[in-house]
Amino acid sequence: MSDILNHIEEHPKETQRLIGLDYEQLQQLIQNAERLHHEKQALLESKKVRLIAGGGGRKPKLSRGEQIILTLVYLRHMTTFQLLGIQFGVSESTANDTFNYWLPKLRELLPCSLLEQVKKNAADYEIVKEILTEYELIVDTYEQVRERPGDKDEQEKYFSGKKSNHTFKSQIIIMPDGRDIVDVVAGEPGPKSDITLFREERSQFDPQQRFKGDKAYVGEALITTQE
Repeated sequence: MSDILNHIEEHPKETQRLIGLDYEQLQQLIQNAERLHHEKQALLESKKVRLIAGGGGRKPKLSRGEQIILTLVYLRHMTTFQLLGIQFGVSESTANDTFNYWLPKLRELLPCSLLEQVKKNAADYEIVKEILTEYELIVDTYEQVRERPGDKDEQEKYFSGKKSNHTFKSQIIIMPDGRDIVDVVAGEPGPKSDITLFREERSQFDPQQRFKGDKAYVGEALITTQE
């Protein structure tokens, strides 16, 4: 059991501060996420043509509950995958893979950003996009060193000349006061430019939405850049 899960079990009243949910909500989320996991796995298995019996492979080091908490810790604290790996006793790449596996499933159960909260309702989504145009949202991208991938193609995909290392890149868009996350993208290949990552997410916002960013966004329409 990871230190964080052990701490939550021993001090359930601190769950809200650690991951943004109270203890009862966390337990319900884990149950629902595991159910969704089994449903999707069953669907995948039904489409496979097996030559050998299923059930093989290495057993994951983290329980599914721990994997879900790892994902919630990232969303709550926007830490690095390196630190997540240390906290949960797994490698940096395993922390990243775990996060990216569970994020889309948690999005179906528990919105992780302002946009995610309203995407399922088209009317609300359009209203929120319009409201957001009243603010100049802050966009920031950061790069995290990762362990060297074993596969050659993956090595090339994640090698960042800027960092002279293999890296992940993540982007966060927040409200001007920094208190609310509007949108988050994590674990992209490090060589992908900040402005390319931004443009890939830009379509989620109103065409007139204004942003504020650093010099990496110079020349991009409706972004005020800091010197």
